[in-house]
Amino acid sequence: MNYRQSIFRIIFALILTTLSGWLMAAGPVTVLTVDGAIGPATADYLNRGMAHAARDGAQLVVLKIDTPGGLDTSMRTIIKAILASPVPVATYVAPGGARAASAGTYILYASHIAAMTPGTNLGAATPVRIGAPAKPAEPGPGKPAPGQSGSQPDPKGDNARAPAGPLTEPMTSKQVNDAAAYIRGLAQMRGRNMEWAERAVREAVSLSADEALKLHVVEYVAPDLANLLKQLDGKKVSVQGQEKYLGTANAAIVNSQPDWRARLLAVITDPSIALILMAIGVYGLLFEFMSPGMVLPGVLGGICLLLGLYALQLLPVNYAGLALILLGISFMVAEAFLPSFGALGLGGIVAFVFGAVILIDTELPGFGIPIGLIVAVALLNAALIATVAGFAFKARRRPVLAGDDELIGTSAEILQDNAGEVWAHVYGENWRVISDTPLHRGQKVRVLARTGLVLNVAPIVNHDN
Repeated sequence: MNYRQSIFRIIFALILTTLSGWLMAAGPVTVLTVDGAIGPATADYLNRGMAHAARDGAQLVVLKIDTPGGLDTSMRTIIKAILASPVPVATYVAPGGARAASAGTYILYASHIAAMTPGTNLGAATPVRIGAPAKPAEPGPGKPAPGQSGSQPDPKGDNARAPAGPLTEPMTSKQVNDAAAYIRGLAQMRGRNMEWAERAVREAVSLSADEALKLHVVEYVAPDLANLLKQLDGKKVSVQGQEKYLGTANAAIVNSQPDWRARLLAVITDPSIALILMAIGVYGLLFEFMSPGMVLPGVLGGICLLLGLYALQLLPVNYAGLALILLGISFMVAEAFLPSFGALGLGGIVAFVFGAVILIDTELPGFGIPIGLIVAVALLNAALIATVAGFAFKARRRPVLAGDDELIGTSAEILQDNAGEVWAHVYGENWRVISDTPLHRGQKVRVLARTGLVLNVAPIVNHDN
């Protein structure tokens, strides 16, 4: 009797544990969507989205991603948030035709659950080199070329961890070894295919959804989110050492879209927008300094300059390029205040163009500055400098309108000649005048010189009489 009671108690405890797990997991499912390159705005959006999901009692966070990759710093920020999240995180590569390349692969490996839609792919996680790419090496016998699908070779064979040929430079080797160790640690933590993960870094191999499921890179392949949640229903997930049961079949789905802050950050952290903001900021302040009291150019210029600098400090900036841009803008500003007839302005344009070309220190897609934009901004700067130089040339040819040079040779009319003082009207002013010949009222005279507040004049001789 005691034996049967013990069995019943154990079974009852297991039932209670399962039911309590399901009850605890009865919250909504939060869906966060990533569509495009992963940058500071993406990291901010996902971090705050996961934090809100935890506060709202969500039982699961689904990262629905389609990305070509992104910045290493932003990727690591997202992964830290996933590892620290008290709510299970599922990375779902969707919709059909989407990919989780480069940084997306790391995020998928870091997630508690990995899933894909048919017709999607992941991989190609080799860190992007800074500068010109190295010449690819020829693949050896039995080794796949970089980018080849990783489903054919044995993922546990000797070739699985062999480094590819082009990774020979010391800096590149350090970057790749660090990335390989990072993704291998994530794979070991989640119990996924470590060998293929390292090959994705070292050899830039990729997998389709079915191949990824077969090689235990992902756990689920689902045609849509509803199907994925149905597959996850009743599953157990380990989160920070605790087992949690999912009840997702009929769970409410909360689609958390980027708010105004995330959208604003996404706009200003675009390298092209950041460059334009900096240029607008500098020229706004320039116009304010040239015409004090206008206020609006100074206010807009200060705001745009600060936003541009804030965006650049979030991006992988080459500081030599930033210094060249600032030097070029300084030269162009100096051209406006100290006209050198184009010399400073031309040097500023050259420095600005070279700085803009090397400003962003990465080859990642979505983080370069188009050459067309650089040329357009350079042409605008050239037009402004040409306008300033034109004003300078016109000013040199313009006659003198004030000072002694303007008075000499001017004709005047004598106003009065009484009490030993003679006065004349010159350019709207009354001047005391002296002359070597007698003068009388109404006589026309010409100014010869100025001594203090007295003009030396001579009568104008009328040759017609």
